[in-house]
Amino acid sequence: MAADDRADLSALFHRLNNQLGIILANAELLEGRLSDEPSRTRASQVVASVLDAMTTARDLRSAVESGIDD
Repeated sequence: MAADDRADLSALFHRLNNQLGIILANAELLEGRLSDEPSRTRASQVVASVLDAMTTARDLRSAVESGIDD
C-alpha cells in the first residue's frame, strides 16, 4: 500500500475516533442530567454503543495496519 493511502486511512480513522468521542461526551452529559429512568437507560445504551463502536474502529484499524505490512 502506498504511503498516501496509509496517510488517508490514518486520517479517516482519526476523524472517526474524533466524531465518536464527541458523541460519547454528549451522551455521557445527557445521561448525567436526565432524571427519568427510561431516558437515562436509553442514554446509557447510547454510551455503551459508542464505546463498542470505538473498540470496533480500533480493532479495524489494527487489522488494516497489520495487513498493510504484508
